[in-house]
Amino acid sequence: MTFRPELLDELLNGYENPEDLLGNGGILKQLTAALVERCLNAEMKTHLEEQQAEPESDDKPARNRRNGHSKKTIKGEFGEAQINVPRDRNGEFAPIIVKKGQTRFDGFDDKILSLYARGMSTRDIQAQLQDLYGVEVSEDV
Repeated sequence: MTFRPELLDELLNGYENPEDLLGNGGILKQLTAALVERCLNAEMKTHLEEQQAEPESDDKPARNRRNGHSKKTIKGEFGEAQINVPRDRNGEFAPIIVKKGQTRFDGFDDKILSLYARGMSTRDIQAQLQDLYGVEVSEDV
């Protein structure tokens, strides 16, 4: 599979030197943070949907909902990137792609480039995330 030229053109709009791609505020770092946040939000959506499917009982607290986000700094081959990790009201959400307490995120740059370089469809990306992280994500990713 290949990249759609329009997508590449959009990503590289304003590119002038390698720093724009690989530097501190470069495309790769921004893309990494954006993809991680999308995955986290998809995980939260799945988590809340699974809880909604459970029958209500008197001894259970009220239905769980989103409760904003917290900032987290992840470190990897791209340097450091700050991401927003979604929270739930009951504090039960346990992310898979970036676990609680995890700060190192090695090898993700290569995985991102692999996904995009192959021009993967949404279903292909979902399958890849399932293979890599064992997490099912919705089409919202």
